[in-house]
Amino acid sequence: MDFYGERQRLETISASVETSAEALNLTKLESELDELEKKRNEEGFWTDVEKARTVNMRVAAIERKKEAVSKLRKKVSDVAELIDMAEGENDEALEQEITQLENELEREAEELFLESLMSGKYDAANAILTLHAGAGGTEAQDWAEMLYRMYRRYAERKGYSVEVNDYQEGDEAGIKSVTFTIKGDNAYGFLKAEKGVHRLVRISPFDANKRRHTSFASLEVMPEIDSDEDIKINPEDLKIDTCRSSGAGGQHVNKTESAVRITHIPTGIVTWCQNERSQVQNKETAMRMLYSKLVELKEREQMEEVLRLKGEIKKIEWGSQIRSYVFCPYTMVKDHRTGYETSDVNGVMDGDIEGFIYDYLVKANS
Repeated sequence: MDFYGERQRLETISASVETSAEALNLTKLESELDELEKKRNEEGFWTDVEKARTVNMRVAAIERKKEAVSKLRKKVSDVAELIDMAEGENDEALEQEITQLENELEREAEELFLESLMSGKYDAANAILTLHAGAGGTEAQDWAEMLYRMYRRYAERKGYSVEVNDYQEGDEAGIKSVTFTIKGDNAYGFLKAEKGVHRLVRISPFDANKRRHTSFASLEVMPEIDSDEDIKINPEDLKIDTCRSSGAGGQHVNKTESAVRITHIPTGIVTWCQNERSQVQNKETAMRMLYSKLVELKEREQMEEVLRLKGEIKKIEWGSQIRSYVFCPYTMVKDHRTGYETSDVNGVMDGDIEGFIYDYLVKANS
């Protein structure tokens, strides 16, 4: 067994762990945790349920990051001792165990590195995704449904949950639009890499002449925000409309005016929810979505300003085509922002998109 080589590999992994730990800024997290604990001990803390929930979620997130670093450091130390023991006893039988442990460490170190990139204010939040089929009728609507399935499968792989907020079926197949929330640690931090236009090239299953078609669908990604001190919404700036729900949903659908549409007059942003059973619940969900859209708009404007000050020549286009999925005449999925690509189209459509997300986050933060 090459003990020197194993030690070198372990040192590389350890350096990666420490780099990620430094990026996480554990000292700052400890200070924030102390402040949050003081809030939790304040009298009347539990009277504001939403505020308490937000604080507790942040406490859990900080503790999880601290624990992840601690566990990895302990594992690195354990493997180092195992290598010393194997060398001292000249025990070749431990080679497979050491290799397996280092493989696990590399994977966990990569996950910690991704965690260290989640430095945005809202990165830890749940993500609200809205898919819109582009022009092209059935073709585009079918493509939107394929993407919807892809993101649901991605959520399953990550252990996230999915909640549908609004679903508009296509005329013949697929979907016109769907809004859904993916809930889990850093859901927004990861999925913000997916916002933009997605392009499909394939032989159409709806074309009797089997011609090749190009379809487009756009994806909006927002953090789920209940409220934000930096975002002020004046009730006078809101236009609230109610109407009957449409589509699947139960006996109350089409019998009560439970659907709610909120228009934010200054920005023209519109949010809509019809999936809850009561008008009050739909209004609450639509308001959360409005906060989220205003937050996303603010982040977009801030990023555009940063790029302007940096003198970036390339204009940031949030609605531009970010990725192509080619089924014919060859198979390829390529991200046009980073150059990352794969020929495993089926794997990608089955939710294996972490490679694209990882590459985007690394390059966006470099």
